[in-house]
Amino acid sequence: MDERLDTTVCYRHPDRATRLHCSDCSKPICAECSRDAAVGQKCPECSRPEGRHRVIDARRSGATPGFATAPVTFTVIALAVTTFAVGLLSPPLDAQLIDDFASANWLIEGGEWWRVLTATFLHAGIAHIFFNMYALYMFGPRLETQVGSTPFALLYAASAVGGGAASYLFGPIQQVAVGASGAIFGLFGAWMYVAYRTRHTPAGRAMFNQLGVLLLINMALPVLIRNIDWRAHVGGLVAGVAVAALWGRFAAGRPQAVRIRSVIACAVLAVLVSLVVVL
Repeated sequence: MDERLDTTVCYRHPDRATRLHCSDCSKPICAECSRDAAVGQKCPECSRPEGRHRVIDARRSGATPGFATAPVTFTVIALAVTTFAVGLLSPPLDAQLIDDFASANWLIEGGEWWRVLTATFLHAGIAHIFFNMYALYMFGPRLETQVGSTPFALLYAASAVGGGAASYLFGPIQQVAVGASGAIFGLFGAWMYVAYRTRHTPAGRAMFNQLGVLLLINMALPVLIRNIDWRAHVGGLVAGVAVAALWGRFAAGRPQAVRIRSVIACAVLAVLVSLVVVL
C-alpha cells in the first residue's frame, strides 16, 4: 500500500486530495467531511456529540441525485427505460432489437463484438429492468459525482464489457443474454474497493459489511433463480474492482486525477474489448 496516499487523501473519500487534518485524531479530511470546532476542524467521528446522537451534514441533508450532478447515470437509465418501453409497446420491434443488439455468443464469435455492450440496454421483463435501474440509481450518482462523469462512463462501459466478455468466453455458444447486470456489478465492485480501503474507519467498516452481505445475496441468486447469467456478474465485478484499484493506486491525490481515471478506465475497456475480439 502506498503510504503517501494514506496521508494525503481524505480517510472517507480516498479519491480526494486534502491538506486538512482532524484537530483531535489527526486523520486527513476533505472539506466535505470537515466539521468546524472551537479550535480547528474535526472529522465526523470526533465531532459527534456524546450520547444517543448522530451528526447530520446540513450541506448534504435532503439532497437528491439528479441529472445536473450525475448526467451519465441518468442518461443510461433513460436510454434503458426508453428502449424497454418501445419494445413493450411494439413486440415486433422488441424482437428486432434482440436480434440486432443482444449478446448472442455465436454472433459475437462471428465478429459482432459490440453486442457485449449494446446488450446492457435491453431487458427481459419489468422486474429485470426495475431492479437493474434501481441498483444503478443507488450506486451510480454518488460514484459519478466523486470520480467525474467521463471516468464513470468509462468504468460503466468497462464493467459492461467485462461482464459480457465473461459471459461470452465461459458461457455456452448458443447463449443469448441481455441486461445491465454486469455493468451494475462493476459499480458494486468499485464501491467494494472503496469500502475495503476505508474499513479501518467506522463508516468504511459499516459500508464494507453491508456491501459484503449484498454481494453474498446476489451471488446466491443464480442458485435459486434460473436464467441469471452469473458469469456476467462475476466478470463485471472483477472489472469494476480492477478499475477502482488502479484509480486508487495511480489517480488518488494526484493532479489531474479525473484525466488519469479516464485514461485508466479507457485502457481497461480496450483490453477487455481486445479479449472479446481476439478470443
